Amino acid sequence: MKVLFTCHYNFNINAGAAGVTWRLGQQYERLGHQVKYYSYDSLPQPLHPLAKVALFPEFVANHAASLERQGSLDVIDASTGDGWLWAMLNRKRQNRPLIIARCHGLEHIEHEEYVEEVQRGNLRFSWKYPLYRGSIRLWEAAASMRYADLVLLLNRRDREYAINRLGVYSERAHIVANGIPETFLSQPFEPLAENEPIRIAQVSTYIIRKGVHYGSPALNAILNRYPNVEVSFFGTECEEKKVYADFDPGVRDRVHVIPRYAHETLPFLLKGHHIKLFPTISEGFGVALVEAMACGLAPITTATPGPLEIVQDRQDAIVIPCRDSQAIEQALNQLLTNHSYLEQLRRNAYRTAQNYSWSRVARHNLELYEKARQLRGTSHDCLQPVASK
Repeated sequence: MKVLFTCHYNFNINAGAAGVTWRLGQQYERLGHQVKYYSYDSLPQPLHPLAKVALFPEFVANHAASLERQGSLDVIDASTGDGWLWAMLNRKRQNRPLIIARCHGLEHIEHEEYVEEVQRGNLRFSWKYPLYRGSIRLWEAAASMRYADLVLLLNRRDREYAINRLGVYSERAHIVANGIPETFLSQPFEPLAENEPIRIAQVSTYIIRKGVHYGSPALNAILNRYPNVEVSFFGTECEEKKVYADFDPGVRDRVHVIPRYAHETLPFLLKGHHIKLFPTISEGFGVALVEAMACGLAPITTATPGPLEIVQDRQDAIVIPCRDSQAIEQALNQLLTNHSYLEQLRRNAYRTAQNYSWSRVARHNLELYEKARQLRGTSHDCLQPVASK
């Protein structure tokens, strides 16, 4: 099978949707399939960044058409918003490549969470946001799903929203997981040593969507209360001083910031850490959550759709309300004062993470491809009307 993956990002395999796409593609190749990638890095370099964003679907359509003419395309697996134009132009053709819309986190729900942050005074939209990202982009994402043979989403809430609000046929919408590398799955579990400092890790960019407005005040309070606690931020993608500014001067020597890291080094970086804080306000899945669990960290995570697909409260994580600094502080306090409970959650989380191998994820995706191929011959010829809001 010849598969084209598209991803509307620069193709940094160490982070985010691009990294997930690359790892899935690598697994497809191990299973004997041919894989190509198309991203912002594939576009003419002199092109202005805003032009790349706006014109990417047109470039995808042209590239997919070229590959099909060469006989090098059986499946176009496009991130939502990327493939709508090609899909719209080709959906009624017989014997065309299979059209997949892959959602890395539904942008409509993310938009609603951003609106909530604006209302709370934590965020201000730029004048450009409603011109594209908050309007045209949402239409493109919805259109790409409605025109697709198969829509792959990461959690139940995204699927329900796509069906009930965006007009996607339920039989075309399926939930898939993301995976983690085999090297993460083979990590030894290291029990907490007596009198060892407790180390808390947050692995994410230091942005509003990741809940830093709620997590950092709680961490600051915990560091002031417990002198044997340390906090590490990995992959902040910002200068260290931005993070340190959210902490009192007296605790900053126990705050460690690593703005960027090579993905394969994360198990080494997490060595000696015990708690994974994940205060996100919008998350399609949460690969960093699973990776930390595989490295033996007990998660504290918000009750957002992605993490709820992975963990169960009080079994392999503490699940807290979204946007609640006090709840974060209370959960941290509970683990810091009850080491037996901390170790129980760590071990359970470690076991849960072992289920997320890329080989298992890839096989499930390919099974859904085949079902979609069979369904295409007997399914609807027209689009489902968009449900009223």
